[in-house]
Amino acid sequence: MSSPGPQRGAPSGAVGGGRRCPGCGTPLAADNTARLCSRCHREQRDQLRTPPAQLRNEFFETDEFRAAFESQHIGKIFKAYRNHQRHLQLFGKALNQELLGRWLGLTQAQVSKIENGKRPEQNLETLRNYARILHLPQHLLWFDLPGQSRLKSSRPSSVRTGNLVSPTSRDDILVAATGMDTLELLQRVRASAIDSSTVDALNITVEQLCCDYSHADARELMATGKQWLGKVTELLENRLTLAQHRDILNNAGMLALLVGCLEYDVGDGPSAEATRRMALGLGNESGDPGVVGWAHEMLAWFHLTAGNHRAVIPAAEAGILAAPSRSVAVQLYGQQAKAYARMGMPEKVHEALENGRALLDRLPYPERPDHHFVVDPDKWDFYAMDTYRIVGEDQLARRNAEEVIRRSVNPEGVEVSPMRKAEAQLTLAVIAARQGDVDEATSLGLQAMQDGRQSRPSLLMVASELEHELHTYGSGVRTDFSELLNDLKRTPRSSG
Repeated sequence: MSSPGPQRGAPSGAVGGGRRCPGCGTPLAADNTARLCSRCHREQRDQLRTPPAQLRNEFFETDEFRAAFESQHIGKIFKAYRNHQRHLQLFGKALNQELLGRWLGLTQAQVSKIENGKRPEQNLETLRNYARILHLPQHLLWFDLPGQSRLKSSRPSSVRTGNLVSPTSRDDILVAATGMDTLELLQRVRASAIDSSTVDALNITVEQLCCDYSHADARELMATGKQWLGKVTELLENRLTLAQHRDILNNAGMLALLVGCLEYDVGDGPSAEATRRMALGLGNESGDPGVVGWAHEMLAWFHLTAGNHRAVIPAAEAGILAAPSRSVAVQLYGQQAKAYARMGMPEKVHEALENGRALLDRLPYPERPDHHFVVDPDKWDFYAMDTYRIVGEDQLARRNAEEVIRRSVNPEGVEVSPMRKAEAQLTLAVIAARQGDVDEATSLGLQAMQDGRQSRPSLLMVASELEHELHTYGSGVRTDFSELLNDLKRTPRSSG
């Protein structure tokens, strides 16, 4: 694969006496007095842009944390977090109060006051906000997080058998938040007993279904989503207040987006496009730019995986125009970057990635980063991984892929992002193929194609790119991976 062009860390011809960046080997510009090139400096800075997510339980199993949690003093937990050995190993020093404050929306002085205060913070919502941002585990806290309970914290948050998400786990969340379970909610919906409690319960149910997308069985979740979509759209025929009508329209739009994505995952493109158009209509009717933006994002995704790379750009631009300051716009920039990478336009790739990163930096950290229609830093790293692989920046692609794989398993050891993990394994396989290690590339490729939850079009797209690399760098050798890929291409899958 051809090089993407000069490294962006140093202008051509302005090299500082043979000095090179220890991070990536790029020659440093003569006027660069720093140790790293601008790109590596930015990436090192970005590691601290938000708190690390999906920390394993072992991170919190220190004497300092144990004493801090037992004290029920959030300030002592802040101090134990900042001075953790992990940060000393990664960055050579403890995290300072100013950085922690930036994560939490506090000033350095406020962090200092909380850490050293004799009276610990008592406001429950404030405590929950700090715990959510720092990913503090429920089983160590002295208060319950929304939708969770200390009594149930010893088990994973999503109870699953194989790849099936248990309806019981959704009921637990619904009962904890509203006091009613799914059966009672359904009874209210059938009776058209629409009040604020019913609308709140619908909101929670739809949100949880969207959060189940990443790991639930596609067909099971699609069937559930269709059932709810039918019930919710029937409610629109009832007499509703303007606020209720808007909320129910929004829920219908989100369900249509979810169902359309799942239909596309299982290979039913025509149904997915029809459902996407339904979501677009519901979004326009409700005036929700987020639903409209995601409907355009789905079209960009359809074009990308079908190989219609030029068509991705206007679809993404339409979505960005509809929702310029929403989370979906970040993902739309990512889709543009993926398309530009496959069109051989590295400068456009970097421009799209910069635009997406800049917007992501301005957005608050999402309350539910596992929500499929939300973009968080982990998801952005996943998108960047794809573009780095395509343009041949193997070192960056490898680093992002390894991080994606690490974060695909939650602290309880449950795999929460099997689709991202599969594409990360394919990325590592591509890099192995480029290095001439066909056996390693084949092994990683086979593992990615055979594991867990899949999005068929995305998986086929990236797997086909790996096959090309195997033929290019493996002297045209035919591997077990090629056989498996051809079988998958020949096997039709519809929504049934």
